[in-house]
Amino acid sequence: MFLFFLTSGLFLGWSLGANDAANIFGSAVGSKMVKFSSAVIIASIFVILGSLLQGSGASHTLGKLGSVDAIGGAFTVALCAGLTVFWMTKLKLPVSTSQAIIGAIIGWNFYSGNPTDMEVLGKIVSTWIAGPILGGVFAIILYLLLKKFLTKSKIHLIKRDAYLKYALLIIGGFGAYSLGANNVANVVGVFIPSVPTIELDFGFFILDGIQLLFLAGGISIAIGIVTYSKKVMMTVGNDLMNLSAESALVIVLSHSLVLFIFSSTTLSNAVQSIGLPEIPLVPVSSSQAIVGAIMGIGFLKGGKGIEFKVLGKISIGWISTPIIAGVVSFVSLFFMDNVFKLTVFQNKIEQVKNSLKPITTSIRNSHESAIHLFQPLLYTIIFILLVIIVFLVIKIYRNSIKTKDDQSHELIINYESQEKLLKRELSKANDDNLKLEKEIGFKRKEQMDIALNIINKNRIFEKLKSKINKIIDKPEAQKEDLVRLKTLIVDNLSLDKDRERFNIYVNELNRDFYFRLLSRYPNLTDNEQRLCSLVRLNLSSKEMSSILNISTKSVEVNRHRLRKKMHLKREDNLTELISKL
Repeated sequence: MFLFFLTSGLFLGWSLGANDAANIFGSAVGSKMVKFSSAVIIASIFVILGSLLQGSGASHTLGKLGSVDAIGGAFTVALCAGLTVFWMTKLKLPVSTSQAIIGAIIGWNFYSGNPTDMEVLGKIVSTWIAGPILGGVFAIILYLLLKKFLTKSKIHLIKRDAYLKYALLIIGGFGAYSLGANNVANVVGVFIPSVPTIELDFGFFILDGIQLLFLAGGISIAIGIVTYSKKVMMTVGNDLMNLSAESALVIVLSHSLVLFIFSSTTLSNAVQSIGLPEIPLVPVSSSQAIVGAIMGIGFLKGGKGIEFKVLGKISIGWISTPIIAGVVSFVSLFFMDNVFKLTVFQNKIEQVKNSLKPITTSIRNSHESAIHLFQPLLYTIIFILLVIIVFLVIKIYRNSIKTKDDQSHELIINYESQEKLLKRELSKANDDNLKLEKEIGFKRKEQMDIALNIINKNRIFEKLKSKINKIIDKPEAQKEDLVRLKTLIVDNLSLDKDRERFNIYVNELNRDFYFRLLSRYPNLTDNEQRLCSLVRLNLSSKEMSSILNISTKSVEVNRHRLRKKMHLKREDNLTELISKL
């Protein structure tokens, strides 16, 4: 039965891990110096050690504030605090688990009629103020010292980043240990009066019931770190202020020192031994310490990088958390007591015995009569409070859905606009491709026309040449004139201009072809590449000889050499192979 009721405390521990424990490595992960997975492993191990070895110090103060003497009451108080923290975590606000559990305990005090020790409450509230201030002061001092050290040491930037990373891991471990030592009281402190008397012998050490309770609380915090801490890490690490690696290191160390100071029994006794006032062993708000450290660094840098809107949201969370937890605790205790018939507090008649005077008894009877008289009114007020709380929850839920819908609508609009832009770009690219294809087709046609023109001219000139040779053989012809005519024909037989124009087209239209050809056959010469381009046009050897102004036999020899260079077999078709490239 105790283990069943303890589940609410473990849920609170999970919420603490998801919220407060994220502050240990939030700045380090936000500055991208430490991976989230590494931060989770180290934080989980050391938070369990801190809870087990040093968790009892701060739990005594919570006991003085309100000793929840019934297991049903402890269950309800822890559950209400856990729900409050979980709700704030869903809103991505780094609230304080300490504030939630203290608000829930005060709600139990009001419902059970137990007095709230104002002196203890004053100590606790004072730490809520001192925590962020000390965090900011420590951050400023440590930041200045670290900057001075780095300037004097002149460490290389690459080595410095590596050193800072390892330092963040070590200090993060110390911070996790301090968090477990200081805040595990928030998780299981209310269960201490109800813990069963048991012992477990592990051979090397023995754990009693309270130590086992702290161990269970530490494990629940670790589970919260592993499963749900990333959102709040990014809020603390990035949203409040952009952090450098040095700032992240200083902030984690400052936060850890604040938690350690308010949880160390040894340090408190040492301060007392030299005549100074004792340090109150109080569960300090981890969130407040970390935010105070970040603000200290921000103000040191002029305050320009601080996101005051985010700070305002966090401050509202701090103020509203104990109030919400107290109201929810009071209402839940009423339902647990009257609806589920669960014992949420024990009658304390033995505490008053002879010490109570008759007038005190009279006042108490009057008080009970008044409660009985106004019980219907009390039920009405509680019902109205419940309706208001439900209404607020529904409103927040609807607002979150509306925000998500607005974001989805915005994403759809952006997607549609990008889709239209891509369609326009695609249409333009298709038009450009069509124009390019038409231009290439036109140039190919013109290339073939030039090639045919060269071939026809060569044929005509060859015929003229043969006829002139026949005329020269006749003695009666004017030999000198015919010789000059033959020379003119031979000189123009090369068709230089047409060939030059043809070569330009060949080079322009075959750039990609030459690239593919050389990637496969890198040893081909320029003349062999040109021959391949003519083969690609499916021209005969005679036509190629006319264009290249060489003999047909020379073309055949060049083709044979080309086949040999391309390592073709006798059955391989050169024209078919080249046309596929």
